[in-house]
Amino acid sequence: MREQVSVTGMVLKASPVGEYDRRLVILTCERGKITAFARGARRPGNALMACSGPFVFGKFTLYEGKESYTLAGAEVTNYFREIAADMEAACYGSYFLEFADYYGRENVEAVDILKLLYQSLRALLKESIPNRLVKPVFELKLMQLNGEYREQPLGRISESTQYTWEYVLYSTIEKLYTFNVTEEILLEFSRCVEENKRRFVDKQFHSLDILEILLENIS
Repeated sequence: MREQVSVTGMVLKASPVGEYDRRLVILTCERGKITAFARGARRPGNALMACSGPFVFGKFTLYEGKESYTLAGAEVTNYFREIAADMEAACYGSYFLEFADYYGRENVEAVDILKLLYQSLRALLKESIPNRLVKPVFELKLMQLNGEYREQPLGRISESTQYTWEYVLYSTIEKLYTFNVTEEILLEFSRCVEENKRRFVDKQFHSLDILEILLENIS
């Protein structure tokens, strides 16, 4: 009999396999990034259908195999349906999932990354903080958690931007999204984060391309 395990995590990716199955990539606290197959999840009425989509967060029960897992069930804490229903939030959220997937590693605990991802998705639903600010805050904190960041941004910047940078680096994840900035500071801070990302991150994110097209059409 295969061993059954329970992990807390979030579905980063869900892709169709065969006629009725789904292949999931789940970021978990205990085992890092894992691959799991949800058998029959695309069959109408299947119990795994609701818990096998992107953004689903909760406790997953799995059967462990040699190279992957089989999903047996889940106790869902948050589906983040509000994000899926909002085109802009969904584009930001999809990018966050893809960026977390980039840093996720198998058999490496991902407690902080998962916590950051969860709090950042919640921040997309807040009216008090613009999505355009949530994005660079998420990016900088995620890069910091993975040791790929500068203590100081490059070039001359305003004191307010410097303070924003330091606030993100030294704040707990729970307190990250408790501030706002002026448009001028947002643009400068975003530019600094983008420069840091170009230095350390060697990947083109497809979801970010879609987000940029959406924002261009809105503006």
